[in-house]
Amino acid sequence: MSLLTMIAKMSEGFGRTCAIFFLTLIFSLPLGMIVALLRMSKNKVVSAVTRFFISVLRGTPLMLQLLAVTYGPYYLFGISVSRNKLIPVVVAFSINYAAYFAEIYRGGIESISPGQYEAAKVLGYTKVQTFMRIILPQVVKRIMPSVTNEVVTLVKDTSIAFTVSYQEMFTIGKQIANSQTSFVPFVVAGVFYFVFNAIVDFVMGRIEKKLDYYK
Repeated sequence: MSLLTMIAKMSEGFGRTCAIFFLTLIFSLPLGMIVALLRMSKNKVVSAVTRFFISVLRGTPLMLQLLAVTYGPYYLFGISVSRNKLIPVVVAFSINYAAYFAEIYRGGIESISPGQYEAAKVLGYTKVQTFMRIILPQVVKRIMPSVTNEVVTLVKDTSIAFTVSYQEMFTIGKQIANSQTSFVPFVVAGVFYFVFNAIVDFVMGRIEKKLDYYK
C-alpha cells in the first residue's frame, strides 16, 4: 500500500476523530458547569454525591468508563449494544471530561473575591445577573489555560475509541499496520494528531489573547 493511499484511508477516520472531539466539547463544557454548581451547593447531600461522582470519574481510567458505557447496558440489563458506536463513545467522553471541567470551573469561581458578590447585590443585581454578567466573564478568563490543557489532552484521548472498535483514525491506522506489518501508519497517525493539536493550541491561544483585556 502506497503512502498516499494509506493517508487517504486514515483521513476517512480523521472525520470520526473530529466528531468525537467536537461533540465531547459541546456536551462536556456546559455539563461541567452544572456539575461544578452542584459540587458547590449548600445542600451537603447534593455536594457530597457530586463530589463522589467527580472522584469516581477522575479516579478511574477513561478506557474503563468507555467500556462500561458501551457494554454495561448489555451485561446489566440485556440491552443490545448500540450499532452506532459514536453514541456511547461521546457519552463516555462527555461525562469524563465534564468531571475535569467541573473542578476547573469550581476553582475559577471560588477564586473570585466575595466582595464582588456584595457589590453586585448593592447595585441591585439578582444572583443570576451577578453570575452571568460579573462572575462568569472573569472565571472564563482565569480558567482558559487549564481548559486549553484539557482540550489538547482530548485530541489525544480520542484514540482510546479503538477499544470499542469505533473506526476513528487511530483504529484504521492500527488495522493497516497489522495487515501491512508496518509501523508507518502509526507515524502518519502521530503526524495527524500533532497537526490537529497545533491547530487547537493556536485557536485556544488566540482566544486567550482576546480575553486578556488588561493589556
